[in-house]
Amino acid sequence: MTAETSQTLDRGLRVLKLLADTDHGLTVTELSNKLGVNRTVVYRLLATLEQHALVRRDLGGRARVGLGVLRLGRQVHPLVREAALPALRSLAEDIGATAHLTLVDGADALAVAVVEPTWTDYHVAYRAGFRHPLDRGAAGKAILAARARPVGEPGYTLTHGELEAGASGAAAPLLGVTGVEGSVGVVMLADAVPERVGPRVVDAAREVAEALR
Repeated sequence: MTAETSQTLDRGLRVLKLLADTDHGLTVTELSNKLGVNRTVVYRLLATLEQHALVRRDLGGRARVGLGVLRLGRQVHPLVREAALPALRSLAEDIGATAHLTLVDGADALAVAVVEPTWTDYHVAYRAGFRHPLDRGAAGKAILAARARPVGEPGYTLTHGELEAGASGAAAPLLGVTGVEGSVGVVMLADAVPERVGPRVVDAAREVAEALR
């Protein structure tokens, strides 16, 4: 540190970098140890960063990078969507259902990219910007399930009628994208999700993750 720099700002930026380098967040104690400062300082840093949506804390108290980081660059969301679109388009056309990329925003799941199939007579309308609690719907539940599984272990989640009557969903989490929690999924008008859809969604999530790295 020099006379021209801010120690507090430096620590805040170091917090963001530390959180960006982990997929599962860090506790106050872990951040305190890594920064070499006491817990009170960390609490203050996190509270300030949370006010600007640069950091969020989950129900277990672990701090993670917030979507406010994405908003710092106006072109980031378009870049994320652009990177995900080829895999989403392929998924929507292959399955004949609306495909989406969903990211965590606080306690909500936020759809940031949506592609509808071109060849079906009807499909579920699902719009970018749609949000819902993480514990409802396949997109959010896939993210929650990934937190409970061993790091890097793929899997998918199926739901029915949780967000829209008569609609079923399938989603798989994004894995290995530093600082980003999200999922890729499809939503369809069906009583049950066909067997092949789950593995296909896992493949699409892997493609999107590779595009975002």
